Parts: sequence; C-alpha cells; structure tokens
Amino acid sequence: MAHKKVNLETKICITCNKPFSWRKKWERNWDDVKYCGEKCRRNKLKTEIHE
Repeated sequence: MAHKKVNLETKICITCNKPFSWRKKWERNWDDVKYCGEKCRRNKLKTEIHE
C-alpha cells in the first residue's frame, strides 16, 4: 500500500505533545508507536514522573 506524503497519518507524541507523521519504518507497528523519535522515547521517564 503506497502512501502519498500529503495523506500520511499523524499522531501526537506523548512526551513533547507535537504531531508526527507515519514513517515507513513504523509500517508494521504504527498502532504501538507513541513517540516521535528516539530522544522522546529516551526521555519518557521524565514525563511519566510529572503526570
């Protein structure tokens, strides 16, 4: 299934609260993706403490 860059799905990162788009590397586990990148994934503990 080909995706056009205009029609990519987006989500909100749970660490930085910024939107990010679907990427090919997340094709198989898009439903499980919560972070926009490695930096936010590594910093997830800092956000969980503040919640």
